[in-house]
Amino acid sequence: MLLTVDVGNTNTVLGVFDQTELRVHWRLTTRRAQTADEYGILVRNLFQGSGVDPDRIDGVALASVVPPLTPVLVALARQYLGHEPLLVEPGVKTGMPILYEPPGDVGADRILNGVAAFAGYGGPVVVVDFGTATTFDVITRRGEYAGGVICPGIGISADALFQRAARLPRVDVGNPGQVIGRSTVASMQAGLYFGYAAMCEGIIARIRAELGEAVRVVATGGLAEMLAVEIPSIEAVDPVLTLTGLRLIWERNREPTR
Repeated sequence: MLLTVDVGNTNTVLGVFDQTELRVHWRLTTRRAQTADEYGILVRNLFQGSGVDPDRIDGVALASVVPPLTPVLVALARQYLGHEPLLVEPGVKTGMPILYEPPGDVGADRILNGVAAFAGYGGPVVVVDFGTATTFDVITRRGEYAGGVICPGIGISADALFQRAARLPRVDVGNPGQVIGRSTVASMQAGLYFGYAAMCEGIIARIRAELGEAVRVVATGGLAEMLAVEIPSIEAVDPVLTLTGLRLIWERNREPTR
């Protein structure tokens, strides 16, 4: 079995694959101060609670956009699981040409999403990832990573309203039920929820116009299921798209069996 670990700025997502089947996955809060021992205990407890035998883990694939945690999770894989992890970084075989300039500037999570989306949905395809940032990644008909768009995430915008406007409260992001808010909280929720939906719909329309051809759109990330219902252009929601990308890249980098 393969353990996949996707370390994001807000959440860390782990998944265990048995061949191509995702047997179980977990979404945790990313904690930059945790040690390899703390992560080791956490992973062992997660395995025990889900009936996963640690001795059956025969590989670890890791992607991280939080540099301080990368060596911590590498140490976790070595010390607690006995495997040298595959770290998705420049030089790793992805099977996807990168047209970004410079190619090394593309986050590992964006490459993983692109690889998984192209494998699962074909091209051209756009991946909308609702994470700490909201990103749009464009994959061409030939399976090339063409580039994309980076916007502040909806959570960042909510925090900015609270921090920069003295009389506005902190609010939870959610659908208020109608655009015209009848209270300050409902008005803020409407601006965040429907505003982000309209922004995403508009950016997707511009991407399609720039490409000049039909393109599929798939959403992922922690808030994807909540927001996608208000974005007609999104055709599919795949919360574990990044983990699938990790599995595919791990398979592409395994040594061939003699």
